[in-house]
Amino acid sequence: MPSSHLSALRQELARQGIDGFIVPRADEHLGEYVPESAERLAWLTGFTGSAGLAVVLADVAAVFTDGRYVLQLAEQTDAALWQRLHITEQPPPQWLAQAAPKSARIGYDPLLISEDGLARYTEAGLTMMPLAPNPIDKVWRDRPPPPRAPAQPHPLVFAGRSSEEKRTEIAKVLRDAKHHAAVLTDPASVAWLLNIRGGDVPFTPFALAFALVHDDGRTTLFIDPAKMTDEIRVWLGNGVTIIDRRDLPSALQALKHQTVRVDPAASPVWFAQQLRDAGATVAPASDPCALPKACKNTVEQQGARNAHARDAVAVCRFLHWLSQTAPAGTESEMSAAEQLLAFRQQVSGFQGESFPAISGAGEHGAIIHYRVTPGSNRGIRSNEVYLIDSGAQYKDGTTDITRTVWTGPDAPPQTLRARVTRVMQGHIAIATAIFPKGVAGPHLDALARRALWQAGLDYDHGTGHGVGSYLSVHEGPVSISRAARPIPIEPGMILSNEPGYYLPGAYGIRLENLLLSQPATLPDAVKPFLCFETLTLAPFDRQLLDTSMLTTAERAWIDEYHDRVLRMVGPALDPDARTWLAAACAPLA
Repeated sequence: MPSSHLSALRQELARQGIDGFIVPRADEHLGEYVPESAERLAWLTGFTGSAGLAVVLADVAAVFTDGRYVLQLAEQTDAALWQRLHITEQPPPQWLAQAAPKSARIGYDPLLISEDGLARYTEAGLTMMPLAPNPIDKVWRDRPPPPRAPAQPHPLVFAGRSSEEKRTEIAKVLRDAKHHAAVLTDPASVAWLLNIRGGDVPFTPFALAFALVHDDGRTTLFIDPAKMTDEIRVWLGNGVTIIDRRDLPSALQALKHQTVRVDPAASPVWFAQQLRDAGATVAPASDPCALPKACKNTVEQQGARNAHARDAVAVCRFLHWLSQTAPAGTESEMSAAEQLLAFRQQVSGFQGESFPAISGAGEHGAIIHYRVTPGSNRGIRSNEVYLIDSGAQYKDGTTDITRTVWTGPDAPPQTLRARVTRVMQGHIAIATAIFPKGVAGPHLDALARRALWQAGLDYDHGTGHGVGSYLSVHEGPVSISRAARPIPIEPGMILSNEPGYYLPGAYGIRLENLLLSQPATLPDAVKPFLCFETLTLAPFDRQLLDTSMLTTAERAWIDEYHDRVLRMVGPALDPDARTWLAAACAPLA
């Protein structure tokens, strides 16, 4: 129970003479999806969201999350034990500086926080103490073992470029920057660079590992030997040295007098600390694989199109099924998510979901990252809003789609239709955006919100995130968000387009497609411009749109999009589903 877990942690901290401790929702790769053995925040607090952090002092404790999870946080944590706070409105370092005694020694796990993250606490005047091992691990009696799924080759038919070619590219980046080596702590970067995948974490095909890339292309992979089959050893070839993950400290010690690149925002501070102790020079710079990984090559781009076309068949079959069952009120959030998964399991190349489906009926749709459980599961009732946000992993691409549906049979209320229409207008504004090369995600974010802002409405999450190629459904370094770093959008990047609106206790609205950034053809342009190609293929619920609010161009975009959906998906459906799709994609009246 969280109360006994909190007590046990406090006793361990007192034994060590530590006044407080920071518990991020992270593993040593600082990833969003983590293995069960790294779910320390959930074990301590009961909160299972993918973004959060707890701070424990002797007599007070707080747990923080962002706008996506504030409702979930309130539902899953005990107010008698925890202050529940919005992480941007009340940043943990500032809260801790006020709540802790002036002379407090605050512990942290150097493998679970970045150098930039740690700096925010020291800049707040706090005395920070690295603790190893993590004190939670000493009191978590039934902690699951770390994962040991075998690593797998990611063939060139999907990857598009060889690992040797990628390593040569990264080596040049290092030489140009006068860096002798780079530490890779993101499993997505390791997977991209070496053309490998794995099964160590839910929903994302990672083989958890670290890597060290040298300026001549030589690469050392630090991984549990149990994950290395004969096949993967042959696949990696002679340019990659495989070393037991436990030998990482000694390998870093050997880099004395070398300049080593470490990402201060995304790598655990432990790496910089180890390198400085060894006499190396730490060069703070971004992960050299992050940007080239995000810019999909032509093979990956075509793979994304293919994967979305196949995934669309499952999604359209599901929406057809929902149109038949929802008005009767015979299904639940959980049964609907299971039905969508069943349809996807029939799609060629399906590897699994890309994240837990967000299946939210009525008021649950207002919980931005709601996750249905047997305890929260409720029926999908007639005449209400149902939101389904889901995605799939295929070896040729990763999908993510959200649709908001009126269950019927009666017509939806006009106020609801007006709000959905404003969200749709924001979606179209992003989908049709044409912008000069050099524009970043934060520059586009306001386009998605304009129609909502005009009515005094908004949403508390970013408009879009990057998506990997059979990798993480949430991929950096670019996103469409006011809070994002202004990194320019480049051709080949895949981004989500998902404006929304949420009325707590009533419903949620989100309309999401994935977009592929492409060069724009503009006869009069004096410099390069970019535009978006929409990858996702599934109809929007036309009965939720107030066509009188739409401009001629917006109506034309919807009709053209629906015509494309019907042409590309219709032939793969059975006659009943095809008839339904034809009606769902009919031109707006």
